[in-house]
Amino acid sequence: METVQGRTVSDGIAIGRIFYYRHIRMTAVRHDDADVREELLRYEEAKIRASSQLRELFEKASKEAGAENAAIFKAHQALLEDEAYGNFIIDRIRGEKVNAEYAAALAGEYFERLLSGLEDEDTRERAADVRDVTERLLRILSSQMEEEPLLPEEPVIVMAGDLSPSETIRFDRSRLLGFLTEQGSLNCHMAILARSMSLPALTAITPQEEWDGKMVILDGQTGTLYVDPDSRTMERMKRKKEQLEQEHRELLSLIHAKDETADGTRVKLYANIGNVADAKEALSYHAAGIGLFRSEFLYLGREDYPSEEEQFQAYRQVAEQLDGKEVIIRTLDIGADKQAEYFGLGEESNPALGFRAIRICLMRPEILKTQMRAIYRASAYGRISVMFPMIASLWEVQEAKRIAGEVRDELNKEGVPMGQVAFGIMIETPAAAVMSDVLAREAEFFSIGTNDLLQYTLAVDRQNEKLEPFYDARHPAVLRLIEQTVKNAHAAGCTVGICGEMGADPELTETFLRMGVDELSVSPSALLKVRQRIREIRLDK
Repeated sequence: METVQGRTVSDGIAIGRIFYYRHIRMTAVRHDDADVREELLRYEEAKIRASSQLRELFEKASKEAGAENAAIFKAHQALLEDEAYGNFIIDRIRGEKVNAEYAAALAGEYFERLLSGLEDEDTRERAADVRDVTERLLRILSSQMEEEPLLPEEPVIVMAGDLSPSETIRFDRSRLLGFLTEQGSLNCHMAILARSMSLPALTAITPQEEWDGKMVILDGQTGTLYVDPDSRTMERMKRKKEQLEQEHRELLSLIHAKDETADGTRVKLYANIGNVADAKEALSYHAAGIGLFRSEFLYLGREDYPSEEEQFQAYRQVAEQLDGKEVIIRTLDIGADKQAEYFGLGEESNPALGFRAIRICLMRPEILKTQMRAIYRASAYGRISVMFPMIASLWEVQEAKRIAGEVRDELNKEGVPMGQVAFGIMIETPAAAVMSDVLAREAEFFSIGTNDLLQYTLAVDRQNEKLEPFYDARHPAVLRLIEQTVKNAHAAGCTVGICGEMGADPELTETFLRMGVDELSVSPSALLKVRQRIREIRLDK
């Protein structure tokens, strides 16, 4: 038996044989004195076909991994249309009179090398996107069909040096047990898709050709890979896997259980959703409401702003599905790692601290006005609340509320039916937490976005794997800011929820409840685990 230590990027245990996936990179031969007009036409036709393929992949990924995770392929479409990338190809065809394949390959090499050399982990991750999009173009230009990777009949654990998003999603889900790759991080595309499909995955595992077809155990809890496990290890890991499956069955028995502590304290347990379809999953686990409805899915992967009607229909559908339960819509949070080309935001040296979220809406009020019109109209069909993201100053809240008030007055004059809409603030910046006593006078509720609050407080990019030892979700400074926010909010009659990843950590549940947090909002898949923990806690001790 051989034991190899890797890095867990998706939890779980898989037992099965390895399938060594060998990716053959596309290459291009240079042809000089090409017909410029013909090569430009071939390139444009290839772009159209590539865009069509990406739409199909988006639909497939939406069904298997959810629309938010499928947005990877919308990002690929945006890259396909990127002006700098496209102009590089066109300039090479025109200037050097080379064939389209060679020009595309040069573009891929240039931008991949450029992005790979940067320090920011998010930006480096885009190098893989460049490679994926370029290979798609080369395959089309070379008339090579993109075929679904053939897997054995028996479900397998796929091993590869690296897996692009296209490759990951094209595997037959029914024949997959897990993934092993050499490259990749916790937030690489493969890891995100693996988690969304509930498949265990390890990275930092160097593929060995002799492992192909061998029986292995992938332990996503410890990050360990057992190759040719002995009978003792196999029995032990089978018991561990059965225990995890039993724990999962026990969680399922809590679907209809009350969200209250062992001493009878009721807790609001809400769900975070990234699109309309996610609401159904949240309800299947009996979420008490939607604590975070990420509205940016309506803006991503398209060529122009969503209309008021399109937004209204989406908000209305969720409000009607929740049937009287609260739906908290976060206003547009575009920018940083969520880019839409048509916004024309331009390049920023530090996008996480740049032009994003509420800052865009205040500088371009027509965007917020359209969204608020849709939200107000949808409020006639359910209980809808609104919260503003990335708040750092009092004037930002006041200005956002003023714009919303203008919209409500306009709709009243038009005779449009509306419900009561509560206004909240996302506490994501240390500035908002420190001055939460002042902000609470302008809000009916707070929602603490711990993901950003953590990285801004600790000055740690949570997507940079080199900084993982410094990313401490239990850092005293962060917990103090949360506790201070709760005290200030309650003193002003304002309720407080937590909608970041810390809210889904069962080890922090009791800490938050003892602080007085009124609501926890987590991904639908985490609802039952948090519910279980809530029911174990006694606050009267």
